[in-house]
Amino acid sequence: MKTAFLECEEWEKQIIQDLLKIDHIKFSEKELSAENVENYADFEIISTFIYSDLDLKVLEKLDNLKMIATRSTGFDHIDMDYCKENDIIVSNVPTYGSRTVAEHVFGLLLTISHNLTEAIDRTRKGDFSQEGLSGFDLHGKILGIIGTGKIGRRAIEIARGFAMQVLAFDVKPDEELADKFGFEYVDFDQLLEESDVISLHVPANKKTRHMIAKDQFEKMKAGVVLINTSRGSVIDVEALVNALGSGKVRAAGLDVLPEEPVIREEAELLRSVFRREHDLETLLANHILLRLRNVVVTPHSAFNTREAVTRILKTSAENIRSFMEGKPQNEVSG
Repeated sequence: MKTAFLECEEWEKQIIQDLLKIDHIKFSEKELSAENVENYADFEIISTFIYSDLDLKVLEKLDNLKMIATRSTGFDHIDMDYCKENDIIVSNVPTYGSRTVAEHVFGLLLTISHNLTEAIDRTRKGDFSQEGLSGFDLHGKILGIIGTGKIGRRAIEIARGFAMQVLAFDVKPDEELADKFGFEYVDFDQLLEESDVISLHVPANKKTRHMIAKDQFEKMKAGVVLINTSRGSVIDVEALVNALGSGKVRAAGLDVLPEEPVIREEAELLRSVFRREHDLETLLANHILLRLRNVVVTPHSAFNTREAVTRILKTSAENIRSFMEGKPQNEVSG
């Protein structure tokens, strides 16, 4: 079957070839889009990461498409209704980087708690003054974890190593997990009210969109730190900008933002189509976040270690091979 891997770096190609051992694999570092989809019109299997927007206008031009192997856990970038209607199998990578992403959470948090961005910038300029660099200990602080799936529970495990107290919220509490790691499940509002640091670990869907917005910020402690390595849409960024400006939120560590692919191509803001298809106010709020000194933003790179990406490639290759053998695995549905 003709197979295409997009958003694929050079070093990944040989790994994929070795894993699949099939002919007719096309590689591209670019995202799949309406502008280049015609180059893949006769392909039967497409594998992309999250920046390819597999919406109706893209998918309807892939007449021979039988399978999408997304190299991610989330699949909100895929029009699942279209896939279901057209018998297109969608497989994901259920887990690959729970420890990797959880470690990134604490990379962001330690950067904030020790003012590392300012400290590093300052010393590179030859300024070794301590003024304004006073931070805070993690020991004894209350960490609120929203979502105790694979990543959330790894974050809890790390937090306990820092001797942090942990409160958690999940729609399906796991009391055995709570007993094992020594944390407490509480309701959503209590977590917001009592946590010194809040870390988000939920999928992107209709229920989680803007789950942290104006009302939720008002319930938080003054000076709370917010960490988001899940999806940008779970936070109302305009409300976050206001909370940062008022001091309600002391600092934020963000690996994800809404409209991420758009921000990565700033020049596109000049095109009128973006004013029609994207929320310009959200785009502007995102740009403000990128420039605030009390916000640390990374480019959706929490997953990006060589080990985690290799696990992604292995699982994606297994998904494709299983599909070719008539035994699809890791299927997802909307």
